[in-house]
Amino acid sequence: MPTQAKLADEFGVERGAVRQALRILQTEQLLSNVSKGSPATVAQDVGRALTGPGAAPQPTMVALASRVTAAFGAPHVEIDALCLTAVSLTLALGEPLRLIHEGRMKPARVDVRILLPSRDIDLAFPAPVDAADDGVRLRRRWLEQRNAQGRVLKHNLRALRATHDVDVHIEFRALPFTPPVKLYLLNGSEALFAYYTLARRSEEIDHEYLEMYDAEGTQSTLFPFEHGDGLRDTTFVEQSHLWFNALWETISSELVLTG
Repeated sequence: MPTQAKLADEFGVERGAVRQALRILQTEQLLSNVSKGSPATVAQDVGRALTGPGAAPQPTMVALASRVTAAFGAPHVEIDALCLTAVSLTLALGEPLRLIHEGRMKPARVDVRILLPSRDIDLAFPAPVDAADDGVRLRRRWLEQRNAQGRVLKHNLRALRATHDVDVHIEFRALPFTPPVKLYLLNGSEALFAYYTLARRSEEIDHEYLEMYDAEGTQSTLFPFEHGDGLRDTTFVEQSHLWFNALWETISSELVLTG
């Protein structure tokens, strides 16, 4: 790009305004090498800046699929997930699985570890608004959803062994608490983090509308972090791996995908 002085002259503005504009473009990962001593340069991969880990936070439904698909471009795919039901992960895996079946992707190995709440705990949410409701129907609905998503994930991923000779390993462990956040770790280099934000809503269960406090996990805002993208992001990714592994290796227990 032209120097800051040339840009200021060309557009008739002060150098300070040029520097501010360049800093904004650098924040958006559209420019690199923004300094006083040399001209700024256009980022090597602008498309990735708009859609990759450094992109602005987006709803899980929007953001997770593209990052999971990108992760499947590696020979060895590693996905660790901590969530409430795994609905979002099941949806996100649809695109990379389709690309594999089309012959456009071919990882050699896929390792997936998923932490989900245990069936033996009292869930913090979803929870009935009416304190007199014992929550049995809500708990049953959640458990059916958790188990169904887990079985779909196992079936779809393990099918890659027979159809495309991919070495697939998928494991589930049960948490003794209701996670207030969701976390996805991709290939040891990315962490995607979101809060489960509770809201009051109604849903028909057993032909009756129930008022509940629940979180729409697919709409939770997903914050991306990338190892190597500054000290803050690198530390977050590293600490997220330590946290996940600690839960996996200590207080989690065997999870069976049945009622």
